[in-house]
Parts: sequence; structure tokens; C-alpha cells
Amino acid sequence: MSNQGVDPGRRRFLTLTTAVVGGAGTVAAVWPFLASLKPSERAKALGAPVTVDISKVEPGQRIIVAWRGKPVWIVRRTPDMLQSLPKVSADLRDPASKEPQQPAYAQNEARAIKPEVLVMVGSCTHLGCSPTFRPDHPAPEIDPNWQGGFYCPCHGSKFDLSGRVYKGVPAPLNLVVPPHRYAGDHTIVVGEDTVGAA
Repeated sequence: MSNQGVDPGRRRFLTLTTAVVGGAGTVAAVWPFLASLKPSERAKALGAPVTVDISKVEPGQRIIVAWRGKPVWIVRRTPDMLQSLPKVSADLRDPASKEPQQPAYAQNEARAIKPEVLVMVGSCTHLGCSPTFRPDHPAPEIDPNWQGGFYCPCHGSKFDLSGRVYKGVPAPLNLVVPPHRYAGDHTIVVGEDTVGAA
């Protein structure tokens, strides 16, 4: 068979066009499969870890993210906030955090991996209401020794700036600290324990 009369430019064009169309078809066929491997929003809400960039959180500010359908508070505490923690210890029900409301790596006065950053589930341990963030002090209408913290106006439960519950309020336990870890200086992964945690 002779190749006379065959235009090499046209052959190259047809070969290239076929390759491009075939490649596009392959990508179109594979894309839904690859997209299905990413967790859905529903899966994330049911418990997939949530990654949070805290680089823009100012000292004294609280941000709220959702994890497992619950509000998770991230508070960047100021030095003044951290200095207030021992001032209220005598007024607290569980100041040493002996109840298992936090991972072992957060069983300290700050209830945190890094003292200046608090990660906590924002649901009252009484009936699940969402306490208000009240960093202002004094606030005698809440407590004569109020140094700032979280106040649940529904039933009067009070928590300090580490989420530790005051004595004599309806809430029986400290606020929950969820499992979390740092994936970088300014990135927190809520829902995964820190490396080496039991």
C-alpha cells in the first residue's frame, strides 16, 4: 500500500486531536471517582477531623468551628487571661481537671497543649446550652470574684477561662476539651489526638 497522497500535517493533526479527546474523556471518567474519595460535608459533620487556621485569631478573641455537629471554641488567651486562672481555683468544682473531660495532654491548669490557645466544645455540661463568652472583669452580676470566662444565662452555670466549672452551679462538669493536635504553628486539627497521646 502506498503512502502517496497522504498529508503528513493532517495526519499529525488527527493524531493529536484523538489524543486530546481521549485524554479529556479519561479525566471526565476518573474525576467523579476521585471526588468521591474526599469526605462529604455530612461526613465531616459526623466526625471527620476539621482543620482550622488560627493565624488571624487576635489575643482575647474567640472563633467558633463545627465538629461532629457541635460548636468548638478556639480562644487565643492574653497573658492577663492566663494570670487569672489561679485566682479562681478555690471557687471551682474540679480545678485540677480530674474528671475525664479532656485528653491527658490537656489535663493542666490551662487545659491546653499551648497555654495561650484554648480548644473546647461550647456546650454546657448541664443541659447542652451554649454559654456566652464573658472575658470582661469584674462582672459582679455573674460572680463577686469573676475574672472572665463563660456564663450560661439559661440556668446560671459559670466556667472560668479554661472551661472549669464553678462550685454551686447546675453544671456538674468542666467543659469538654476535644481531641486535637497542631499540624503547624498556626494550624489546629480538631478531632485527632496529638502525636504520642494514649
